[in-house]
Amino acid sequence: MTTHIHPNLEGATVLFVDDEPQILRALERGMATLPCQIMLAESGEQALEIMSQQPADIIISDMRMPGMSGDELLSRIAEDYPETVRMVLTGYAEMSSVLKAVNEGHIWGYMSKPWNEEQLIISLEQAIYTQRILAEYSLLRRNMESYERQFRERFEGFIGSSVAMEFVYKSIEQCAPSHASVFITGPTGSGKEVTAAAIHNLSPRKNKPFLAINCAAIPHELMESEIFGHIKGAFSGAISNRQGAASLAHGGTLFLDELGEMDISLQAKLLRFIQTGCFQKVGSEKVEKVDIRFIAATNRDPLDAIQDKQLREDLYYRLNVISIHLPPLCERDKDALLIARNNLDKYSTQEGKVFIGIEENAENLIVNYPWPGNVRQLINTIHSAVIMSEGPLLSLQALGFALKLSNEELQQYSKRPLRKAPIQPISQPTNSPPSLSAESSSNGNTHDVTLNSNFDGSNLDKSCIDRSNIILPLAEVEKIAIERAISLCDGNVVKAAGELKVSPSTLYRKIQNWQTTA
Repeated sequence: MTTHIHPNLEGATVLFVDDEPQILRALERGMATLPCQIMLAESGEQALEIMSQQPADIIISDMRMPGMSGDELLSRIAEDYPETVRMVLTGYAEMSSVLKAVNEGHIWGYMSKPWNEEQLIISLEQAIYTQRILAEYSLLRRNMESYERQFRERFEGFIGSSVAMEFVYKSIEQCAPSHASVFITGPTGSGKEVTAAAIHNLSPRKNKPFLAINCAAIPHELMESEIFGHIKGAFSGAISNRQGAASLAHGGTLFLDELGEMDISLQAKLLRFIQTGCFQKVGSEKVEKVDIRFIAATNRDPLDAIQDKQLREDLYYRLNVISIHLPPLCERDKDALLIARNNLDKYSTQEGKVFIGIEENAENLIVNYPWPGNVRQLINTIHSAVIMSEGPLLSLQALGFALKLSNEELQQYSKRPLRKAPIQPISQPTNSPPSLSAESSSNGNTHDVTLNSNFDGSNLDKSCIDRSNIILPLAEVEKIAIERAISLCDGNVVKAAGELKVSPSTLYRKIQNWQTTA
């Protein structure tokens, strides 16, 4: 027998488990000429220790062993290493236990004792083929999910498919199921209330109330009543009892926008309310208790607001269990164009006009203009341009009129190439505590780097990146190299392994580990 007769086994790892050393030695001798690595364990406990160090592609275990039985061992393997193919060597008397294990999904197949070596080798080849099919399916599924995430243009009220917004979407999905407080930062008009509503709609509280209070829009003297409510006669003008947001949001979510605009003395009462869930209506001595999830937001750096005595430090850190930072529209690649097209359809229908698209130079302006008012400004601009023009194409002149741009500015924004936002770290507020899926850099800022399998460095805007701050862990560099090789080999893992000068089982094992830890 020569190694090239069984190419499917090349580079594979097989773990045999049996409490009888002579059986293990016989198996090892019978497999000695195969192009795969054979590992031996005399107990289930020893097998688990080996698997923790080097997960096998195939595990073949005896059923009856002292201590941990084969069924118990393979049940653990099925849970901890789902892509390892699990098989048993069994006698006729154990067949009922084997069939039960097959039905419960603990094992893939079995071989009878005594075994035929040729049949055993054929079974191993079939098993490793199955293992690779499962691994390739998992890789395909992961790539499809990544593709869908990368190109989804809509998410819970948001429009945009940029890398920056995909990070926001993922953060929302991760934090929504919890009950933790969330602090949202981002410039005016970037979608902080949309973010809060998305968190609520994806949370277990979605069927309960969502209340939003803009702290900058309510006079200070009325804010306490707005939040806690009041009883009749509590102050001049209180002609009846009134429920506040604290009562109305019971069981749901309370969103406090522009928190730094709230009177500093009222922030102390708010802190106690958040900590205890208890409050009193203005003018009442009755203590009420509610269950509310709190989300707060500000368009300022919260640490600057703390330094300027506009935001209590203890209140900020009580609310900032999870932080989400919304990027300005100018850092969202071509999301502005998606938003513009969507709102062109909306407002042309609303205003009873016919617009079928946007002129090319007008599209250039939309993507290149800095939009200091962000999404809100863009939406209002499109609405104004629809009202003030007739179509059927939204023109550069209509947008320029709505934005009050000079002819020089109009030419500047409409003729230069479309700006492409670089794939770069997404900054959190300066010195902010780490948020979900974020790593702290040495300078105190919080960053997250998103890379795809086609990353080669050429699509980075070097003028916008301090490369000294981008240090990837070696494991991440290895993962990028492997995914790139697989992509360049059209998804063929075996071919990619050949190009990388490693065995296919090494790649399958790494893919399995990524899936397990994802």
